[in-house]
Amino acid sequence: MLKSTAALVIDQNGDRVLYAKNVDAIVPIASITKLMTAVVVLDSGAPLDEILVVTEADLDDVKHTRSRLRVGTALTRTEMLRLALMASENRAAAALARAGEGGTREFAAAMNRKAASLGMLHTRFVDGTGLSSENVSTAQDLSRLVAAAYNYPLIREYTTSTSYAVTLENGRLLHYNNSNRLVGSSVWDIGLSKTGFINEAGRCLVMQSRIASRQVVIVLLDSWGKLTRVGDANRIKKWIETRAPRLPES
Repeated sequence: MLKSTAALVIDQNGDRVLYAKNVDAIVPIASITKLMTAVVVLDSGAPLDEILVVTEADLDDVKHTRSRLRVGTALTRTEMLRLALMASENRAAAALARAGEGGTREFAAAMNRKAASLGMLHTRFVDGTGLSSENVSTAQDLSRLVAAAYNYPLIREYTTSTSYAVTLENGRLLHYNNSNRLVGSSVWDIGLSKTGFINEAGRCLVMQSRIASRQVVIVLLDSWGKLTRVGDANRIKKWIETRAPRLPES
């Protein structure tokens, strides 16, 4: 049915598995990591209006990805959080982790403690961006993360915004779009979304969505090709809509 290497679809209300494929395979998760970054930031109680400044320490020395947030860019913690979640902005995520109490290393430790508390027993984080292939998890574990992250109103809002613009100190506007093209689709009702990609992880997508009157969690990992994860999500939606009357009730 699906082309993603690992996939899981759960009826969120009744915690019933509707579809499962390789759900216990431990694999790199790329920027799906940023959901946990957001959870840890919000749990910390750090002031959301505090100004964070991008430094040399936030540059990507793993994949050497580019960013429009230059060294010296100053944004509030909430703006960094929005860009990290909505547009998967790596320097924003790195700045959030570095600005946490104890710095980047302690932030990763906090991510792992939170994962353990959620029962994500096959998950490990080493950074807040997901650029490292050592950030690993399973589809089963990530379904727990999605369910937990859905309880945070800001995460729901930021991951489902179609676009956002930040104003730099020089007055210049930087416009960003959501990394998940389905968020702007009129046929989808998405409550939470996060994409991810590095070569080791393939293209990944997690979502919470309402389909045929059901609240569902969707996890798609290691999708080949640029359009496969979107195609798989649309196949899941059509499958649920077609079979809704025959699926178990919550």
